[in-house]
Amino acid sequence: MLTRMARSLVVKATAGADAPERCSQAFTVATTALAAGAEVSFWLTGESTWFALPGRAAEFVLPHAAPLPDLLGMLVEGAQVTACTQCAARRSITPDDVLPGIRIAGAAVFVEEILADGAQALVY
Repeated sequence: MLTRMARSLVVKATAGADAPERCSQAFTVATTALAAGAEVSFWLTGESTWFALPGRAAEFVLPHAAPLPDLLGMLVEGAQVTACTQCAARRSITPDDVLPGIRIAGAAVFVEEILADGAQALVY
């Protein structure tokens, strides 16, 4: 039986299709923590920002890895998913473009989350 953990996990994915194993690890660790009962905040930054757009996760393929659309769906359903403000702007991604349940926010929000009592931050 899983119980809710007191610590929260903030995962920042900085890689997308450009570094598929690192990208997949970020999604896998975040969803595993979510399944273990942790409060999770997942940040899409750099090239992973593209996954905030409809259909983009389905284009990602990595042998022997869980399908990215499934992992992203779990995160949107059970965690806070955020696309980086500057990363989105550099890619001309607006709040109207992203999947429902994904917000766009900046460094101040990220810092607030990682400095919260009990928070653990991981960057991939």
